[in-house]
Amino acid sequence: MASATLELRIESLAAGGDGVAHDSQGRVLFVPLTAPGDLVRVRVLVSRKRFARGEVLEILERGPGRIEPGCSAFAVCGGCAWQHVAYPDQVSAKARIVADALERIGRLGVAEVPITPSPSAWGYRSRARLVQEGAALGYRMRRSHAVCVVNECPVLDPRLEAGLSRELPAWEGEEPREWELVTSSDGSARVRPTDEAIPAGVDAAEIQVGDDRLRLSHGVFAQANSKLIAPLAAAVLREATGGGAKTSALELYAGAGLFTLGLARSFDCVWAIESHPGAVADLRFNLERSGATNVDIREGIVEEVLSRLQVHSPDTLVLDPPRAGASEEALEQIGALRARRIVYLSCDPATLARDLGRLRDGGYQLRNVEAFDLFPHTPHVEALATLTL
Repeated sequence: MASATLELRIESLAAGGDGVAHDSQGRVLFVPLTAPGDLVRVRVLVSRKRFARGEVLEILERGPGRIEPGCSAFAVCGGCAWQHVAYPDQVSAKARIVADALERIGRLGVAEVPITPSPSAWGYRSRARLVQEGAALGYRMRRSHAVCVVNECPVLDPRLEAGLSRELPAWEGEEPREWELVTSSDGSARVRPTDEAIPAGVDAAEIQVGDDRLRLSHGVFAQANSKLIAPLAAAVLREATGGGAKTSALELYAGAGLFTLGLARSFDCVWAIESHPGAVADLRFNLERSGATNVDIREGIVEEVLSRLQVHSPDTLVLDPPRAGASEEALEQIGALRARRIVYLSCDPATLARDLGRLRDGGYQLRNVEAFDLFPHTPHVEALATLTL
């Protein structure tokens, strides 16, 4: 019942970031800002038949993995949920979260998922978004739309922290204004409002990923962990080229070309589909600068382009969709292509498991899955899956 007080032992961490416990009847309780092993006194705020949600009133015993947060704004700022959890325990929890999603949602029977931790749990973010309301600049507060003003952020690349203390004219708009912070590999930083119209290539960031150099224009998506992006790109290329034949590859949601450049070097012919105009401009620029001439870029929505693309049985299909995953229509079209190998990168284990289950029903078999911790101190985890026909 709501407002009841319980004493609970936290057992694990959930995909949303909360600690997980069970009451005396076996019902699941989700409790934010707790760590595995914590003995806590909890007030129940939401009570349902199968689960409940609560808040910590008191930590009676600290779990073995509980540590002091590294940021003074932790628990107020909504950016991080796990700074109170030792980093090795965060990594283990994320591997379990991916494996549990594949088993529970995709029915894929994956017992264990290897995971690559971030080389550093601090100072890794080369890209972030801030919100401005009036003269206040910061992140959203935890579970609120209000602004949490911050003057420092230990997960940000130190070269971006100067953007937190910028003196900005007060914003009088009805909705808060959003700012994008991006740093280039040479250390230069770009701080601009996300609603500012800037042509592709103007004030663009430049990042080095292995042997490749990528231009990223204002508003174009890029992976935010500067310390793990090269190993991630290398893993995608390894899986994409692991099937033997390297004649043709099809890439969906290609972005600015993080994976496209490597595919162009490895396959005779590559088709790349992307809908964002700025990303398409960057993709063309990055390919031209690399000297690649074997990539056919198709601008448009994936489902619309696939419906008229005259491609069948490519050796490899690579996709890195948004958090919502691939649409049912896109998955039907992917199944009809009969690619010999599918390499699927996802930032949401639940939608990945759903989509892999559908591809499995269409005749594909899961061959490999691994995870990457691109966002230490948060419950977010990237997963890479490889399927064969």
